[in-house]
Amino acid sequence: MSVEERVNKIVIQQLKAKEDQATREARFVQDLGAESIDSIELMAAFEAEFDIEILPEEGERVQTVGEAVDYIEKELREKNSNDKTGKS
Repeated sequence: MSVEERVNKIVIQQLKAKEDQATREARFVQDLGAESIDSIELMAAFEAEFDIEILPEEGERVQTVGEAVDYIEKELREKNSNDKTGKS
């Protein structure tokens, strides 16, 4: 399953969204009805699913499904790069 598919699955589960609502352009608050606690829980679910850490200020910048996908893909690339070089 791709990062985007996994993100969509989490968004649908956490925000009780319909599958066709979880588009890359969908905004968590305006389009999917997330409240502040939902956004926090969503970021925590992304952290658990992908084994990454999302700093609060970074999480606040992630406003759409597509931005979440892009951010997570970037974090995974950096994590994989650090794993290969022995950095943490």
